[in-house]
Amino acid sequence: QVQLVESGGGLVQPGGSLRLSCATSGSIFSIYTMGWYRQAPGKQRELVARIIRGGSANYADSVKGRFTISRDNAKNTVLLQMNSLKPEDTAVYYCNADRIVTSQGVFYDIWGQGTQVTVSS
Repeated sequence: QVQLVESGGGLVQPGGSLRLSCATSGSIFSIYTMGWYRQAPGKQRELVARIIRGGSANYADSVKGRFTISRDNAKNTVLLQMNSLKPEDTAVYYCNADRIVTSQGVFYDIWGQGTQVTVSS
């Protein structure tokens, strides 16, 4: 079984920073795309940023220049560095992996349980 576990959320003042981490469990050979999504109350889940195995990344327009996604392929982890946070960044942030190749087979569209980020003074 493969699991994604997020950490690093919390309460931060506007203009502050947080770093989210997503760790994996299981006997993993490779993960193609890893990404961060978020869902604010009353809104649909939206893409924040995603990064392919080779390192190319793309971002939502709303976070460009403020957030940075990175990954460690050896550790099968993905990070999201969030700077200059705004109240509108408040949401539950979810880690996602589109395809995970393991010793037990291939798993698709895996989600973590989410971590709350609240930006407020």
